[in-house]
Amino acid sequence: MASGYSTNEGGDQVLVKENLIARTLILNRPRQLNALSFQMVARLLELFLAYEKDSSVSLLILKGEGRAFCAGGDVAIVAKGHWKFGAKFFWTEYILNYVMATYSKPQVSLLNGIVMGGGAGVSIHGRFRVATENSVFAMPETSLGLFPDVGASYYLSRLPGLFGEYVGLTGARLDGAEMLACGLATHFVPAKEYGGSSSSEGFEP
Repeated sequence: MASGYSTNEGGDQVLVKENLIARTLILNRPRQLNALSFQMVARLLELFLAYEKDSSVSLLILKGEGRAFCAGGDVAIVAKGHWKFGAKFFWTEYILNYVMATYSKPQVSLLNGIVMGGGAGVSIHGRFRVATENSVFAMPETSLGLFPDVGASYYLSRLPGLFGEYVGLTGARLDGAEMLACGLATHFVPAKEYGGSSSSEGFEP
């Protein structure tokens, strides 16, 4: 694969940028705040499995195009489809979360913007999570009558005190500084350091 962006057939919702030993995976549905479609989770799973076996790849970087990292799963698409489609979507998404949580190579998630629900699932399990002043974290599934999924019972239960339980039950929103303070983020970097404001466009490996 040549250096730069690749848009494999059916893969334009996830862009890939190569930089020596790093691969930057860019969630590319900015008008939908990068809400996860089945195409996106299937493509991410394909890429993670391939890079696990690729000795030329040592680092994965995940970011979102536009003003959101990822606003979660695309509930509207799942709800409109047949129940079997919904089951296939969640099965694929949860397998992806497991692969990320058990991955042997470091993953850096650049959480500049909205990080909610499924967006947390494709980032929080990674080794490094970089928040900015634009970060907004929440698990809003409870307002839809769903439990906090995508591995949230694991990582929320490990936050200090009863903070994780509070976030999971209420869907409360946290900013970047709060994410760092409670351990959801491992690092905090001002967006201006990367030439960005409300956009993640300036983040580069």
